[in-house]
Amino acid sequence: MSVQSLASEHIAGIDEAGRGPLAGPVVAACVILEPNNPITDLADSKRLSVKKREALYDDIKLNAHAWGLGYATAGEIDKINIHQATLLAMYRAYFSMQTKAKHVYIDGLHCPKLPVPCTAIVKGDQRVAQISAASILAKVTRDREMENYHEDLPQYGFNQHKGYPTAQHIAALKEYGPCKLHRKSYKPVKDVLSITN
Repeated sequence: MSVQSLASEHIAGIDEAGRGPLAGPVVAACVILEPNNPITDLADSKRLSVKKREALYDDIKLNAHAWGLGYATAGEIDKINIHQATLLAMYRAYFSMQTKAKHVYIDGLHCPKLPVPCTAIVKGDQRVAQISAASILAKVTRDREMENYHEDLPQYGFNQHKGYPTAQHIAALKEYGPCKLHRKSYKPVKDVLSITN
């Protein structure tokens, strides 16, 4: 399936990274591409190599008509649940852009409440270039955040698994207990807390 760009400087795409991890924020990005300056090789961020994602990340930031990022913290995820926190991060990403869109396309099933028309598209990151670009910005931004957290909390190995529930992460969680970045409403973290409390 090839990615199609909706050719307008008023069309935005939004996607997120980090729904599944046990730790760290969920990060959303919103991107309006520049119709006269297309970015080639856009695709779902999960289908790209790290090197390709990094190169496209720079390309998008440099050449997009507008872009913005939004976060929801682990504490917010615990308080309002991951679904609502994802919509909140998307809302924040849209409003962090300097330019406003006339229509927004979202990857997935649900749209945040925005002041413009919004359409949710399943597998949108494989179908709409604006959403693909947003998925790349969100993924690279979140991965870099987790690598930064590793500097202060090396025992958890966030630089390797980025907070996802790998065997290494679960073992570290059991050995050291949850840290401030862990989502305490997620079952593996909750299970460790029930043992330690």
